[in-house]
Amino acid sequence: MEIIGFIGIGIMGKPMVKNLIKAGYSLLIYNRSTKPLEECRKEGAMVASCVKEVAEKCSIIITMLPDSPDSEEVITGEKGIINYAKKGTIVIDMSSIDPTVSIKIATKLSEKGIEFLDAPVSGGEIKAIDGTLAIMVGGKKEIFEKVIDLFKILGQSYTLVGDVGAGNFTKLSNQIIVALNIAAVCEALIFAKKAGLSPTVVYMAIRGGLAGSAVLDNKGPMMINRNFKPGFKIKLHQKDLQNSINAGKLLNVPLPLTEKILEILKSLLDSGFGEEDHCAMLKFFEKISGVEVKD
Repeated sequence: MEIIGFIGIGIMGKPMVKNLIKAGYSLLIYNRSTKPLEECRKEGAMVASCVKEVAEKCSIIITMLPDSPDSEEVITGEKGIINYAKKGTIVIDMSSIDPTVSIKIATKLSEKGIEFLDAPVSGGEIKAIDGTLAIMVGGKKEIFEKVIDLFKILGQSYTLVGDVGAGNFTKLSNQIIVALNIAAVCEALIFAKKAGLSPTVVYMAIRGGLAGSAVLDNKGPMMINRNFKPGFKIKLHQKDLQNSINAGKLLNVPLPLTEKILEILKSLLDSGFGEEDHCAMLKFFEKISGVEVKD
C-alpha cells in the first residue's frame, strides 16, 4: 500500500493523522517535538527521523504547519521536501498561510516536477477529530481529483476553489468572518450580562434565529463556561488576520473591521493570552466593560 507522508503533528495534524490511519492508510509522520509522534505511533503510524526520510519514501505528502515561514522551510528550504522528493510527488499544504507564499512554493516545486495544492481547513480541533473539516483547495483539477479520497476522510466538505493560492485566499475570507463573528458574540453576551440577564438563557433564546451560527453554538457555551482551552489559538488567528491585511493591501481592498479585531488580538497577545482559544477574545471585552460573562 502507498505510504502517505504527514509533517506537522499539532492540535490539528494529530487527529487528522489518526483519522487517516483509521481509514486504512499507512502513514509516515514527522514532527519537531516527539510527544505527539509517540501518541500517533501507538495508533499505527510510522515515525520518520527527518523531513528527508518522508520526502524520499512518500509520493503524497501532507503538511500542517503554523505559518508561512514554516511551510517554506519544510517544503522548499535547505533541508526541505523539494530537495529529496521524486518527480511527480504531490505536496498538499494544509497550513493556513499567506496565499502569495503558497504561489511562491508551488512555482519552486513546479521547476522540480513536483505538484502542489494549498488546502487549508476550517473547523478547529473538534472538526479535525470528527473528520468534518471544511477544506478549501487551490491547484490543478487533475491533482485535486487524485487525492480527493484523502479529503473525503478528513473533511465534510472539500472544494476546489481555483488555482494555487485560491485555497488560502478562501481561508483568509473564512477567518475574517469567524473573527468578526466571535467579536459579535462577545459584545452581545457582555450586553446581556450588563442588562442583568443570564448569558445562557439569552444564548438559548437567540441560537435558533437569524443570529444563530456555528460560531455562536461552538464558542458561546465556551465563553459562558470560561473554557478557553485552545481549539484554535489566539496567536494563530492573529497571524491569519495579519495575512488578511497584508493580502488586502496587495488587492487594494480596505478591511476596517478586520483591522480593529487584529488590534484586539494583538492586545491579548501582549497580555499573555496568545495560547488560549480565540474565544478568549471575550477577555478584552470583559476588561473594558468591567463585567464577566458567566451565570
